[in-house]
Amino acid sequence: MASRRQAVHYRIVPVDPALHLFEVTLTIASPAADGQIVSLPAWIPGSYMVREFARNIIQLRAEASGRKVRLTKLDKHTWRAARCDGPLVLMYQVYAWDLSVRAAHLDQTHGFFNGTSVFLQVHGQESVRHVVDIQPPEGEAYAQWRVATSLPELKARRHRFGTYVAQNYDELIDHPVEMGDFELIRFEAHGVPHEMAVTGRVPNLDKIRLAADLTKICESQIAFFEPNTKKAPMDRYVFLTLAVGDGYGGLEHRASTALICARADLPALGQSAMTEGYRTFLGLCSHEYFHTWNVKRIKPAVFAPYDLRQENYTPLLWLFEGFTSYYDDLTLLRTGLIDAPTYLGLLAKTINGVLRGSGRLKQSVAESSFDAWTKYYRQDENAPNAIVSYYTKGSLVALLFDLTIRRDTRGRKSLDDVMRALWRRYGRQFYSEDGGRGVTEAEVEALFDEVTGLHLKPLFDLAVRGTRDLPLQDMLAAFAVDMTDKAKTGKPSLDVRTKKVGGDCQLANVYEGGAAHAAGLSAGDTLVAMDGIRVSASNLDTLLQRYRAGHIVSVHAFRRDELLTFDLVLHAESAPQFSLTLKEKPLGALRLQRGWLKGR
Repeated sequence: MASRRQAVHYRIVPVDPALHLFEVTLTIASPAADGQIVSLPAWIPGSYMVREFARNIIQLRAEASGRKVRLTKLDKHTWRAARCDGPLVLMYQVYAWDLSVRAAHLDQTHGFFNGTSVFLQVHGQESVRHVVDIQPPEGEAYAQWRVATSLPELKARRHRFGTYVAQNYDELIDHPVEMGDFELIRFEAHGVPHEMAVTGRVPNLDKIRLAADLTKICESQIAFFEPNTKKAPMDRYVFLTLAVGDGYGGLEHRASTALICARADLPALGQSAMTEGYRTFLGLCSHEYFHTWNVKRIKPAVFAPYDLRQENYTPLLWLFEGFTSYYDDLTLLRTGLIDAPTYLGLLAKTINGVLRGSGRLKQSVAESSFDAWTKYYRQDENAPNAIVSYYTKGSLVALLFDLTIRRDTRGRKSLDDVMRALWRRYGRQFYSEDGGRGVTEAEVEALFDEVTGLHLKPLFDLAVRGTRDLPLQDMLAAFAVDMTDKAKTGKPSLDVRTKKVGGDCQLANVYEGGAAHAAGLSAGDTLVAMDGIRVSASNLDTLLQRYRAGHIVSVHAFRRDELLTFDLVLHAESAPQFSLTLKEKPLGALRLQRGWLKGR
């Protein structure tokens, strides 16, 4: 049986940081008798796009007992080794120059990798122990490098190079590794050690403030799912954070997360204000940490287990990404890191963003989830007119469910209760010896009704499977929150989103039904002049101030290398401008409001 086989061994070394090469040696003690098949995942869980990681493998070769073993490539990421007596040793290099949370990156400043980018899967032996020897690059320049990972140590001191272990392949690829001379921040959340490793130059980093704020977030979410025991689902947790000049992103794992942020977003010593950048960073940390429960352990059925060779389709990402997006900023409010007006401002921004694109009227969040592989993760210039985000609209779906449940049960139940029930039934035992399973769409809907005592199918039809705008204005009013459209200024607009290309003003998106669309302008057009006055990357708004809605302007633009002329009728600005405000209302509404905002 596979479970009785000897461990699969890997050795990974940054052999040439300047050329961005990791070298990996894979030793298979007992290869399959009819020829061992190995493959590299085509995608990484949490990022729903086939990324073809195998394209970065260089010089894959195999040997056994000192003799070369023939490798036959079966497809773009799969190989079969010829029959041989063990141990079978495969050697290859991985080109690591993807500065993201999804793949691998190596240079003279640091190294980072996800297992999906570097560790070949040994078919038939996925359930045995996987042992990894992580080695440093050679040279005095790297003498201060350390290792940060949530992967358990086997023969290594924490943060040191050495041998690490995973109980199976799925666990192996769920613990990214950072190596370099990073800042290390330590704190505990309900007794569980947590760390943040910050790579990149961040002058005067306020580590004490960062640790204190992260403690609030982590303890709040642990208590959210386990209000009685305050027991976290992991023994240790690591935030792997790369600080750069300009960047943002995160990817969740079972006991860690990989983050990229702008260094200016991190708190500086002596600066106590909650800047927009720092608030955004804390929201990112909150989002990825919430995933420890919601998607890493509570999973769609099709993700249990993942099929990493191809797309895994599910209509449930609105629940796993959208609901996580709802709770990330709500956690900041409930922990006191932001106040209610700030939270409502963030919520209004999300509402306005969703209402800006007409794609929301054409695609449901269930469809957006299913099509994530081909549409959401492969957005083009027409995306606002064709698709809706299961992140942003999904967070509004969560809001609508939460408020509806609270209102219709008079505050006795909430979405919090549903999330805890999902955790108890589908998540808590997922990685236990008995194992667990994912949840289906039918089970999700049935659980909502079971927990709340309500019949919520009409709400699922409207919010999850439908494309009509959500009735948030009326619902928020029941919670003493006014949702009002700011007074229209009447200022003229092209109804476009622009981007700077050199010194030029290029149209990034043309919104359906707007002035530019009606005139025939297209995304990719470069504006040259308006009524004979040159348009640049910085002066479009200034030029528009000289007109009123209804004026006709002559616009010159390059489409590819051809100069075109358009007669454009300026429209009044149509972008949604809703604001949310707390109001004094009857006691019942205020009681519901406090329960929602404070998590009671």
